[in-house]
Amino acid sequence: MLRLLTLALLLTGSLLAQAATNDLYPLDSEADRERFRNLTKELRCPKCQNQNIADSNAPIAEDMKDEVYRMVREGATEEEVFEALVGRFGEFVRYRPQLEPRTVMLWATPAIVVFGGVLMVIGVVVRSRRNTEGASSLSDEQRRRAEKILQTDEPDTTGGSGTGT
Repeated sequence: MLRLLTLALLLTGSLLAQAATNDLYPLDSEADRERFRNLTKELRCPKCQNQNIADSNAPIAEDMKDEVYRMVREGATEEEVFEALVGRFGEFVRYRPQLEPRTVMLWATPAIVVFGGVLMVIGVVVRSRRNTEGASSLSDEQRRRAEKILQTDEPDTTGGSGTGT
């Protein structure tokens, strides 16, 4: 019952927050409202760093939301909005930066790390197999000694402990 009440409160709160956003930034069509919501969720707050401008209450995020609202109202495309805000605040405000020569390492680093990890795992497996194959083969002298120890119940005279009587 408590979970159901909590869920109802959360849903009501999210609907109220969405209604408050619609009141602050009234747009003519549902398509423009959806575009505004998507844009504000795709842009990062320069001050908060890991929060989008839709969720941030920082003054700079408010300025960015105002700019997005103005541009959406004027009919700017999503790319024009991104270009304007990136030009003003830098590439950092995009959660998904475009692939450019200056962002190649940003995009390539995850692939490099995964590839390096796979190579390390392969190296460990190959080395383990080589060590297992080398360790399991006994010389003829070692095999004869092991058979002798296993066949007799007398203690090992070479210094090892046996199962003596």
